[in-house]
Amino acid sequence: MSRTAIHTDLAPKAIGPYSQAIRTGNNVYLSGQIGLDPKTGELVKGGVDAEAQRVFANLKAVSEASGKGLEQVVRVTVYLTDLVHFAKVNEIMAEYFHPPYPARVTVGVAALPRGALVEVDAVMAV
Repeated sequence: MSRTAIHTDLAPKAIGPYSQAIRTGNNVYLSGQIGLDPKTGELVKGGVDAEAQRVFANLKAVSEASGKGLEQVVRVTVYLTDLVHFAKVNEIMAEYFHPPYPARVTVGVAALPRGALVEVDAVMAV
């Protein structure tokens, strides 16, 4: 099966040997996004609120670069360095996704790249 890399300058460049997303068949696999500003490559300031807004904006940009959008997302994984932020990330996620919401997993982790508080990846069915 063929694989096609997806890239947009509206989301941060990959900071390692991976693609922003890969399309294979009817699925698009979006790499994890942290709250990096695509213009500066730096983590946004303002805590979990600002980071989560940037994370979902980055995911939206990559999903739209695939030719679709967040409405095609069927699964999301949220990684949090502190589960106390769960409710806030839920609130912000609800600004970007609408019913029927994608399936989701939330995982508490010890650390994330660049000292981020939140990271999110996704799978789209297109």
